[in-house]
Amino acid sequence: EIPLSRFRALMETNYFGALRCIQALLPQMRQRRSGCIINITSVAGRLACPPMTSYCASKWALEALSEGLAGEMKTFNVRVAIVEPGIVATSMAQRIESTATESPYGQSARFVTLYANAEKDPVPPSLVAKKILEIAESGTWQLRHPVGPDAAPFLHWRSQMTDEAWVDMNAGDDATFFQRLSEANG
Repeated sequence: EIPLSRFRALMETNYFGALRCIQALLPQMRQRRSGCIINITSVAGRLACPPMTSYCASKWALEALSEGLAGEMKTFNVRVAIVEPGIVATSMAQRIESTATESPYGQSARFVTLYANAEKDPVPPSLVAKKILEIAESGTWQLRHPVGPDAAPFLHWRSQMTDEAWVDMNAGDDATFFQRLSEANG
């Protein structure tokens, strides 16, 4: 349903935008043999969430770039880190919450509900900013940094399922999805 132009726009912003910044700064970091690149992906960069497939694809691409870049740049003493926020109270989250549309895919309403529930106890963007500052100042070589109260539980939940179980659950009804989410995360 999503036009190809929207897929391209997401890739242009979430992947190629970061890549352009990296390419602009990397030569200087390599030359001075120090630096830190921190890319912001999402929990959605590690698990596919229909109907957010285009967004997930753009974040998965940045995850792959960052992981490969970390291996390349460590030899130049340049750290690469990935910040993986869960649901954060941003304008994007509010747009998802308010965009229940007619769709043949039932997952659309599911994610509107998921985001609306998260807004009851919103996670401020400042939490992500604090994590970025912590990574920059700490000198850590840890690659991935989930951020927010739902980030690590979501990733753990996904890691406990086979790919086929994940696909089946996402293809299933909302009641089953939310029941399994509740069982996994309390």
